[in-house]
Amino acid sequence: MSLELNSLARKKAPWLSADGEYSHAVISSRVRLARNLARVPYPSISNAKQQAEVLDLVTQTIASVKSFDNGGFWRARELDSTDRQILVERHLTSPEFMRDSADLGLFVSAEEKVSVTVNEEDHLRIQALTAGLSLQAACERAQEVDSSLDSGLTFDFDREFGYLTACPTNVGTGLRASVLVHLPALVLTREIESYLNRLNKLGFVARGFYGEGTDVQGNLFQVSNQTTLGQTEMEIVRGLENIVKQLVDQEGEAEKTLAKNARIELEDRVWRAYAIITHARMLNSGEMMNLLSAVRLGVGLKILSPMPLPTLNELLILTQPAHLQKAGGGKQSGEERDVRRAELFRESLNA
Repeated sequence: MSLELNSLARKKAPWLSADGEYSHAVISSRVRLARNLARVPYPSISNAKQQAEVLDLVTQTIASVKSFDNGGFWRARELDSTDRQILVERHLTSPEFMRDSADLGLFVSAEEKVSVTVNEEDHLRIQALTAGLSLQAACERAQEVDSSLDSGLTFDFDREFGYLTACPTNVGTGLRASVLVHLPALVLTREIESYLNRLNKLGFVARGFYGEGTDVQGNLFQVSNQTTLGQTEMEIVRGLENIVKQLVDQEGEAEKTLAKNARIELEDRVWRAYAIITHARMLNSGEMMNLLSAVRLGVGLKILSPMPLPTLNELLILTQPAHLQKAGGGKQSGEERDVRRAELFRESLNA
């Protein structure tokens, strides 16, 4: 393992490359598989010795998985809060990694395409991240790692119910698929609540920027499946993919409505956001997310000149608090981070 946190905080993540389908609205796709070791207490009821044994066993097995050659490995309790937060901000693990009580470990492949969190809610959380709407590619990548680990580990599996997990809603395939999608027009037209309620009735849910239990920021929603039992992995993936395509189509219709009925107000919102984000001397993270959302909408509607989508995507992550802290080489005040955040936007968008 050679991937270092210092370099990770400064590099661009491949899943922000805007290469996938529907990349104008969809930032990324993610597939996560929950797995537990057979005849071993689950993390919530295991003691420190058992958690350490699980981590050691997984470490030995991962050493033989080619995906993790030249990757990185970190124990949560050996990292300070800034380093742990970087891994969360890069969507490589969940906010649970911030906990101090458990012996959590995280393996990340060299290109950040795959990660495995150990001793979170389940013994293993295998995750694959891809750019744009590319759930099937993410699913295949996660399954490859799952198969490699399955050859060295015995997973808790029931012939009737499938993979057994700490949370009953994950039983079956253990698969959670999610798509990070930008829906500003549906928010501005106040149609978003109606569509989110419809998602729930169809077995899907929309969460915040970092998933379950987090707030929506910058009109970015993580849309994911709620059902893992009674469907195959590909049925779940295709169902979510179809739902996201419908959402993106509805976002397009909402954009047309705004352009037709509120063009001046829309242009004013976009140009004000662009003026602030390209000239401000200080930007806090919440303000930045909202301004970036308006700029991205303006680019999509051709109100603003074209801007590289990868640049807009990358700024989402590189200007998050822990990334700025790490890149700054030490502890910074909130004001210092706000100044540096504004500098990054001026450097990136005024070039």
